[in-house]
Amino acid sequence: MCGIFGIYPHKEASKIAYLGLYALQHRGEEAAGIISRNGHKTYLHKSQGLVSEIFDDRALKSLRGEMALGHVRYSTTGSSSIKNTQPFYVRSKGQDIAIAHNGNLINARQLRNNLEESGALFQTSMDSEVIVHLLAHSLKNDYKEAIIWSLEQLQGAYSLAMMFNDVLVGARDTHGFRPLCLGRLGESYILASETCALDLIGAKYLREVEPGEVVFIYKDQLESIRPFTNTPSAFCIFEYIYFARPDSNIFGHNVYEVRKKLGEQLAKEFKQEADMVMPIPDSGTCAALGFAQASNITFENAMIRNHYIGRTFIQPSQFLRDFRVRVKLNPVAEILKNKNVVVIEDSIVRGTTSRARVKTLRQSGAKKVNMCVSCPPLRHPCFYGIDFPTKKELIASKHTVDWIRDFIGADSLGYLSLEGMLSAMPVTGENFCTACFSGDYPVKPHKIPAKNMFEKTTRIKNHG
Repeated sequence: MCGIFGIYPHKEASKIAYLGLYALQHRGEEAAGIISRNGHKTYLHKSQGLVSEIFDDRALKSLRGEMALGHVRYSTTGSSSIKNTQPFYVRSKGQDIAIAHNGNLINARQLRNNLEESGALFQTSMDSEVIVHLLAHSLKNDYKEAIIWSLEQLQGAYSLAMMFNDVLVGARDTHGFRPLCLGRLGESYILASETCALDLIGAKYLREVEPGEVVFIYKDQLESIRPFTNTPSAFCIFEYIYFARPDSNIFGHNVYEVRKKLGEQLAKEFKQEADMVMPIPDSGTCAALGFAQASNITFENAMIRNHYIGRTFIQPSQFLRDFRVRVKLNPVAEILKNKNVVVIEDSIVRGTTSRARVKTLRQSGAKKVNMCVSCPPLRHPCFYGIDFPTKKELIASKHTVDWIRDFIGADSLGYLSLEGMLSAMPVTGENFCTACFSGDYPVKPHKIPAKNMFEKTTRIKNHG
């Protein structure tokens, strides 16, 4: 996932944004950027790499002003290059416009074609740039109406933080696929993908930006409008399973507690006799604790993570994934020797990572390796911002559980059932998007016709 952070007004806005992005680094390790504004000029610094590598004291001092907007990226739409690094910034019609986007637009290609036919020149391959061009091409004179009109054109998933001159804007699609929260630090308002970013800077969590809500943050006040027709919620359940930090609260509930419940449910569905339960750290740790406690089997940290190596799943090439699998985790052979082990994994995407881990455990002396996964098999591509866009990348889309078990080399393999996963959620399962497991897409991909975007009679819904 990508991570977004915005703050206004604060005398050290760029430094606060840096800390916020640091807390959100787990959501994307390819690139990062911060844009700031001092009421007269706009300043931008972005590059590929980690937050700590990109921003030094000199860079932060150059980002002047009381407003700052930041982004950490991993690519779903758009290649991994510096030109696709966000925030994306343009100057149009006397307005400084910047955007940081978390999500994926399913009609980006249609919108881009329409915009190019109308004279738009694109600088990147990002779907996020489409939003900026919509704002620039809007027939509306009022910036609020321009924002609302532009968002009405979008289909898919978006949580946005935008700079519109001296106004910080936050918006979330009507389904609420991606998280976005609102916080307060003194007199400053904050937008962030997760509450862990608020915790780091000592900010107070106020609430979530609601699905379909647009918030306008001015220097002295906040304005909220809900201009769009309500749709059923479709929170990404994979945020709870893998992406979000366990100390964050998203969709109104704590990630750590949800993952423990997933592990407890997994223990109910797969009775195991074993010497110990161990996680694949870090995202499998909470589920492993829940599994161990529910099954009354000893919990052991039998694999130690090198925290100077990033997450394997969100790297853009298989070569990098394979390399990081080898250096990221190191088993504790003394604990594993001659043991019957239950390994808790958060998910299996391509299978190659799990295969390497099982092999490593056996080489370290494990007598028996039983793998349990705290979600159902991933069988369908995601069009809303997760990096498995085609079925061919998903091992469970074309193979049975028994085949996957043999491929990864485990003695047994168990996936949490869809019903079990939903029962562990803190709110009704109807509020979640489970398309990657079930194939039931809340917004159908590639089947919605392009809108007549430049129809002058486009209606702006009541702001109330």
